[in-house]
Amino acid sequence: RCFDLFDVLVVIHYCVEKANRRIGLGFVSAWLYSACFRPRSDRFIHKNADTGGHQDGLLWYKDTGQHVNGEFSMAVVQANNLLEDQSQLESGCLSTHESGPYGTFVGVYDGHGGPETSRYVNDHLFQHLKRFTYEQQSMSVDVIRKAYQATEEGFLSLVARQWPMTPQLAAVGSCCLVGVVCGTNLYVANLGDSRAVLGRAIKETEEYLAIQLSAEHNACIESVRQELQLLHPDDSQIVVLKHNVWRVKGLIQISRSIGDVYLKKAEFNREPLYPKFRLREPFKKPILSADPSISVHKLLPHDKFAIFASDGLWEHLTNQEAVDIVQKHSRTGSAKRLVKTALQEAAKKREMRYSDLKKIDRGVRRHFHDDITVIVLFLDSNLISKASSVKGPNISVRGGGINFPSNTLAPCTTPTETTGYQNREPAI
Repeated sequence: RCFDLFDVLVVIHYCVEKANRRIGLGFVSAWLYSACFRPRSDRFIHKNADTGGHQDGLLWYKDTGQHVNGEFSMAVVQANNLLEDQSQLESGCLSTHESGPYGTFVGVYDGHGGPETSRYVNDHLFQHLKRFTYEQQSMSVDVIRKAYQATEEGFLSLVARQWPMTPQLAAVGSCCLVGVVCGTNLYVANLGDSRAVLGRAIKETEEYLAIQLSAEHNACIESVRQELQLLHPDDSQIVVLKHNVWRVKGLIQISRSIGDVYLKKAEFNREPLYPKFRLREPFKKPILSADPSISVHKLLPHDKFAIFASDGLWEHLTNQEAVDIVQKHSRTGSAKRLVKTALQEAAKKREMRYSDLKKIDRGVRRHFHDDITVIVLFLDSNLISKASSVKGPNISVRGGGINFPSNTLAPCTTPTETTGYQNREPAI
């Protein structure tokens, strides 16, 4: 049965990943995963998949594209030996039925401990969202929350099935930032420390104001530590200051994520999991949460664009700096410009030239900066006012160029062609 084969492929994938970490053939496992780890509900992969994008060393970028609500720009730079950031833009129908609603979906998934969870989220979250949108016949906070929950449950089930063979999968997780433009609403949901920032024009001064749309879940934030302490009043070690960094149980900085099952289910915090992940005392309730913070922003004509990015960008740029960079330059290449500015700042902090930083290969590059993903979504008020009911072409873009031809079957079917892998090494 295909679902049994899926389980077997997880094991193969895990073994290939271990080999990748030694010999640097990440594109092999990416191809394997792309071919077989697709959600069952997505029998025919996105029609009209947008396969554009360019590669410049470890930088992948798509300078400009059109979504139903305006234009967009995307860029991804790799630092880890295996790219742990995954991302997507889906524009068109937000339901499994052509009746709509229509709009644009953006996802930025910053993985940690490996790429498995972020890839899983990239392949399943949007499909769940479309299913729940169809069931409810509209977009809502509840639809987004259910999509997150279904994705978390799916990955937990995968970890449980693979525990005897690949127990370390329990220690892999991902932040999960989502933006959905539907009608005049911009929904923003988040787990972890990726961030969404709105650029709003101030008519009187012709300047742009940066408005943070997402709540973050990182133990370096005092309110997050207080929340954890309230949830675990009997645990004096729920947050620990380790090497000047606050960590949950001394292990992880974020308090909410998809995956990280070893800190959510006690039965997965034991041998044969690596000792560094095992807690001394068993826990009775989840330490980390998968409940996203969700906000709804009513879009106004002077809301010009939104920046969605993994924390690798925000380590080097403030919200206002990022908004100013987008506002003061051409829309074309906005995301790439933000990534390059962050890299220049990373180089400056290490007292080196940007040109020298570019020469450093993946893996070693992680000592200088993280994987960085940026999606800039420009908002056309004329299109937004009617986009939820007006049909348009379905556009699908994966950050890093991981796209699928429209005739690809799923799951467990080898694609006849996987667009975007040519000349992609070493991006994945």
